[in-house]
Amino acid sequence: MHLKLMGRASVAVLLLSLLAISHFHFSGAEDPYRFFNWNVTYGDIFPLGVRQRGILINGQFPGPDIHSVTNDNLIINVFNSLDEPFLLSWNGVQQRRNSFEDGVFGTTCPIPPGKNFTYILQVKDQIGSFYYFPSLAFHKAAGGFGGIRILSRPRIPVPFSDPAGDYTVLIGDWFKSNHTTLKAHLDNGKKLPFPDGILINGRGPNGVALNVEQGKTYRLRISNVGLQHSLNFRIQNHKMKLVEVEGTHTVQTTYSSLDVHVGQSYSVLVTADQPAKDYYIVASSRFSSKVLTTTAVLRYSNSAGPVSGPPPGGPTIQVDWSLNQARSIRTNLTASGPRPNPQGSYHYGMINTSRTIVLASSAGQVNGKQRYALNSVSYVAPDTPLKLADYFKISGVFRPGSISDRPTGGGIYLDTSVLQTDFRAFVEIVFQNNENIVQSYHLDGYSFFVVGMDGGQWTPASRNQYNLHDAVSRCTTQVYPMSWTAIYVALDNVGMWNLRSEFWARQYLGQQLYVRVYTASTSIRDEFPVPKNAILCGRASGRHTRPL
Repeated sequence: MHLKLMGRASVAVLLLSLLAISHFHFSGAEDPYRFFNWNVTYGDIFPLGVRQRGILINGQFPGPDIHSVTNDNLIINVFNSLDEPFLLSWNGVQQRRNSFEDGVFGTTCPIPPGKNFTYILQVKDQIGSFYYFPSLAFHKAAGGFGGIRILSRPRIPVPFSDPAGDYTVLIGDWFKSNHTTLKAHLDNGKKLPFPDGILINGRGPNGVALNVEQGKTYRLRISNVGLQHSLNFRIQNHKMKLVEVEGTHTVQTTYSSLDVHVGQSYSVLVTADQPAKDYYIVASSRFSSKVLTTTAVLRYSNSAGPVSGPPPGGPTIQVDWSLNQARSIRTNLTASGPRPNPQGSYHYGMINTSRTIVLASSAGQVNGKQRYALNSVSYVAPDTPLKLADYFKISGVFRPGSISDRPTGGGIYLDTSVLQTDFRAFVEIVFQNNENIVQSYHLDGYSFFVVGMDGGQWTPASRNQYNLHDAVSRCTTQVYPMSWTAIYVALDNVGMWNLRSEFWARQYLGQQLYVRVYTASTSIRDEFPVPKNAILCGRASGRHTRPL
């Protein structure tokens, strides 16, 4: 269906959806609404010079950016013109009290082919740089992703001057094979092969140019939307000043290059302070036996000539270099703006944690097929989204507490792993990586404090080296080979929230779980009811949402 043909009908759907559910979802009538009307289609793309079937949004690859301001209500009508079910998820956008809109199968039923669904989101008390992506059926390997930027409200001071321009930079590894081929590869029990290249904003070498004027400063919002590789990002002859990480203003440290792990987002300021010509922008793989590299161009408006010479080299397998850089990223405590406030105090390091959860990754075979696990449990999706089963009290879909708080040491087995937690608890989660790869983990619905990371096995004595003063608050963190990373998280958002590996083959083959943040309260102050326009599937089919 063409957008011109669907326009009026889709606007009508949006208005009806708003009338039906907006008064349940939004506490501030003064907060603006922003409307987006998206048509999701397949289309030919040529990112590495080979024709592929990509996923386009309104004919674009990557998809259009979402521009918003703190507390905006986003009304995103998604029409699925694919021949298979589809879902979009919002990496880092925290749905307060509303995991129904999270856009992963544990919370949200897919949009059937030929149908639409209107996401009702509010970017409540957030600023920063994030992205959206398709969460089902290995669609992420076909595109369907785009940038999200949430600006501070005009009255809230930002700790740097307004840049002359603001660019979304989506980087990631890429395969020449279509996503259906890669999915079949995984379904047949095999590991994902090595990627064919790296993309910057959907293009291969020198396919993208960022235009600048000499002497002016620009903001680059860099997100690694790839499938499995950490990437190093750098700009020839230019420094980058880090100013924001996934919703947190940071201490403004200057870097020559920046490691961006899978799923992570960073904002940097770059000043065009070099002689007027074109310069390489480089993204290259880290910690890989073969180094993949791609380039874009930083183009001065009065450029005297094209890029020249080899692209600048960067780090390759140096883990200590990356670890030291990660430790240098800290919260700017003098900056205004939303940030986690556990138990009414910004002094997270002075609050006692009530529980420690240690999650260890593993890889292995189950029934002759490749699987990945956390604490030996390899996640298997049930026929009904967990959140709907919880809401409608449908038994037999999942068991709270079906994954242990600590590694079991046993072999991998299949189950629908749900970690039971209590609303308003303040918990410590340790990611223990006993494998010789860098890993990356994301928690939907939350930001967390990355309080420590180091090599070896985590023990209670490891807490002696935690940063309990100005650790960065973010939603995605890396774990280095044979190492651990510890986070503190205030469980102040009721719902069912996906905790997953951002290595998408690992996520697809079981390295994920759901955190059930539970309260017996049924007040909408704690959690919104199921949306009136919710698609109901599996054993929730035929149930009734609440009346108007």
